[in-house]
Amino acid sequence: MTDIPVQNIPTYTRKDFASDQTVRWCPGCGDYAIIAGVQKTLPGLGIPKENIVFISGIGCSSRFPYYMNTYGIHSIHGRAPTLATGLKIARPELSVWVVTGDGDGLSIGGNHLLHACRRNIDLNILLFNNRIYGLTKGQYSPTSLPGTKTKSSPMGSIEPAFNPVAVALGAEATFIARTMDTLTRHLEATLLAAAEHKGTSFVEIFQNCVIFNNGTWEHVAEKSTQDDNALFLEHGQPMIFGKDKDKGLRLNGLRLEVVQLGNGATEADLLVHDETNDHLAYLLTQMDYPDFPVPFGVIYRTPKPSYEELLMGQIHESQAKKPDTDLRALYQADYTWTIEEEAEPEVMMSDTTETMAISGLDEAYMDEMGEELGQLTREMTSQESPYADITQAPIAVLHQNRTPITVTPDTSLAQAITMMQEAGVGALLVVDTESHPVGIFTEGDVLMKIATRVTDLESRTVSEFMTPNPDTLPAHVSIAHALHLMSIHHYRHIPIVDDSGLVQGVVSFRDMVRYIETVFDR
Repeated sequence: MTDIPVQNIPTYTRKDFASDQTVRWCPGCGDYAIIAGVQKTLPGLGIPKENIVFISGIGCSSRFPYYMNTYGIHSIHGRAPTLATGLKIARPELSVWVVTGDGDGLSIGGNHLLHACRRNIDLNILLFNNRIYGLTKGQYSPTSLPGTKTKSSPMGSIEPAFNPVAVALGAEATFIARTMDTLTRHLEATLLAAAEHKGTSFVEIFQNCVIFNNGTWEHVAEKSTQDDNALFLEHGQPMIFGKDKDKGLRLNGLRLEVVQLGNGATEADLLVHDETNDHLAYLLTQMDYPDFPVPFGVIYRTPKPSYEELLMGQIHESQAKKPDTDLRALYQADYTWTIEEEAEPEVMMSDTTETMAISGLDEAYMDEMGEELGQLTREMTSQESPYADITQAPIAVLHQNRTPITVTPDTSLAQAITMMQEAGVGALLVVDTESHPVGIFTEGDVLMKIATRVTDLESRTVSEFMTPNPDTLPAHVSIAHALHLMSIHHYRHIPIVDDSGLVQGVVSFRDMVRYIETVFDR
C-alpha cells in the first residue's frame, strides 16, 4: 500500500492519529468507540499517516475526518465512494477509507456504494448502522425494521429493511465483514483484516444511537444475551455459539438450521466456516434474528485484481505502445477531429469532414431559440412544412450584397483578429491564390486556441489555428438543409461556393436565427 521503506516509517501510537478538534457526538454515542478502534488499528498498518485519507458523506458518522490526524475529505451526501474512487485512481499508493452511515451509504448513496464494490476499488468502506437517521433527528432509514415508529413513520415503517452485508455481497465486494461498536478487540481485528485486503473491503459496524434508536442492537450488545444471539465466525472453525458453546449451525438440504449439541448432533455435524465460499456467505447474510444468531467477523473474502491495478496495467500497456505520446499536448490540441463520411446530397464535401470550432459566443442564440428552434427545424425538413419559403429559399439570400471577408493562410493572427473586430464578424474564410477555400478561422479558434496560450500574435499565422478543408455548400442549397447540416455537425459557420468551388460568402448560425425570426413575425 506504500512504496516507503519500512525503516523510514515512524512508530505511531493512537494519539498520533487523533486531531486537535473536540470530538462532538452525543454522550454515549457508539461513534466514540469506533473512532477509538480505528485510531488504535492504524499504527499497526505500517503506513505513514500522510498516506492515509478518510472520506465521508453526510451524517453523524461523516464528522469522522475532522477527528483524524490524517488527510480527509468531508464530501456531499452519498458521494464519498465516488470521491474515494477518483482519489484511489489518481493516487493508488494511498490507503483510502470511506466512512458512511446506513442512510448516507444505502439511500442517496446506494448507487455509488454498489459500483465501488462492483469495481473492486481498493477502498476500506466502514458503514455505521444504527438503523436510524441521527443527524436529521430521527427519521427511519433504509435499515430500520418494519414497524419502526419515527417522525417520518408515525404509524410504523412498512418497508423491508436493507441488509448491508447482503447488498455488498450482491455487488460482489471481495471482502465483507460485520462487527460492533462495543466489541473493542473484535472491531480492531476486523478493521486490520479489512485494511490488509487488496480490493473493496466492506465492513458493517453495528452502532447504537442513544438519542433516537437506543438499544436497537441490545440482543447482541448485552453481555447477558450476546452469547446466545451472536455467532463469531472463524475461518476453518465450526460454527458454534451459545453461552455454554452448546449450539451450532448445520446444513439441512440447502438450508441452515440451528441445532443443540448433544441432542443427536455433534460438532462433526456442524458447518465449518470458509471465508472463500460465496455460497456459504450468502446463507450467512440471510440469517435473521431471532431465528438465527447474528454472524460477526469476516463473512466473505476472496483475492481478485483491484480496479486500479487493472487500470494502471492498461495505462502502462498504452505507454509501451506509444512511449512518445504527450498527454499535455493532447489536452491543448486543436478543438477539431477527423471522421470519414459519405457526401450528402447537394453538398460539396471535402475528402474528410473537419468539425469546425464551436464558438461560445453563439450559444446565446441556441439558448434563445430553445425547443422552438428544434421544432421549427423538424417542420422545415418535413414534406408538409408550413414554412415553404424557408425550405425552398436558397442560402444565397442570407448573404446577398455581402462581400466575403477572406484572408490567406499566411495572414498574421494580429491582422486577422483586427479584421474580425472591425467587421463585426465571427469567421474569416481562408483562401488560396485562386479564391478556393482552404480553411475557416472563427471566433471559436480565438477563444479556444489562442486567447490564453499565444502571446505573439504578429509572428503566428492563421494557418496554424484555422480549421482546414471546411465543408462547403453551393449557394442554391435551401436554408432548411443548411440548418439541418449545422444541427448535425454543430457547425456555426459554413462557407458558400459557386459551381466552380470559388468562395461566394459565408453563412452563420446567427444568419439562420435572424431569418427564422422573420418567419415567426409573419
